[in-house]
Amino acid sequence: MTDTAHYQALGIPKNASADDIKRAYRKMARKYHPDVNTSAEADAKFKAAGNAYEVLSDPEKRAAYDRYGADWDQPRPDPAQDPRWQGGAAFDERDINPDMFRSFFGDRFGGGGGGPPDQHARVEIALEDAIKGAKRTLSFQTPQMDNTGRITLQSRTIDVTIPKGIRPGQQLRLRGQGTGGGDLLIEVSFAPHPIYNIEGRDLYVTLPVTPWEAALGGKVKMPTPTGAVDLTIPQNARQGQKLRLRGRGLPGTQKGDLYAVLQIVNPPRLNAKTRDLYQQLAKEQGFNPRANLGV
Repeated sequence: MTDTAHYQALGIPKNASADDIKRAYRKMARKYHPDVNTSAEADAKFKAAGNAYEVLSDPEKRAAYDRYGADWDQPRPDPAQDPRWQGGAAFDERDINPDMFRSFFGDRFGGGGGGPPDQHARVEIALEDAIKGAKRTLSFQTPQMDNTGRITLQSRTIDVTIPKGIRPGQQLRLRGQGTGGGDLLIEVSFAPHPIYNIEGRDLYVTLPVTPWEAALGGKVKMPTPTGAVDLTIPQNARQGQKLRLRGRGLPGTQKGDLYAVLQIVNPPRLNAKTRDLYQQLAKEQGFNPRANLGV
């Protein structure tokens, strides 16, 4: 029986080597992973690549697939009665949640060498956890094979230490904690923060200032992850101007910086006295910000 769907899913010939299969899968996983590719076809191609790799990376499963095609995982007669069968464990894909490979799947980007594949998971933390460090307990499901060769999902929990100064997208490697004794790679993402935006080790905060604070300058209170500080606003500060506080970003060997991005905010309403002051300012200053537009 000839079936090449799994080979086509990885874009490789039937005589591809184990290394060819691994390289092809990495390429497809990077290209079609839902985190980086949101096209309509990406999800299906990502799943197809994961299913293909699950079969073709295992010599016994691959041999069964090459012999029996799409029905490779169906129960077979006992070898004593059917000499065509060369062995291999039965695998029922209905036992596995297809979406598990999005957050937890083997050898996505590495972990070769013929040993157990690396497996991947993701944890979302608060910015404060990266500032101070934290501990988290992760719960997830991993595929396990019983003594009959059937694969099922088993729940696991594991305690993870979030080191101080970790960056978004950084991975934690827990050696031997993956299925089958492989490593577990945990990718860290940051939950959206109500005040700060995070870029690498640097933090950005939008800091509202009044028109007179921007014009006259002076000190204003601004937040930092470790408490409020006084920030000096220069005279004639501009909308969108960035003021840097060195070393106030994420900690680490090279500390990140904290940037205050100025946002000039007008008062919600003017009373009669304030309106008179603005009118007096307009007469005294004689400033036309549209002069360079010829109007």
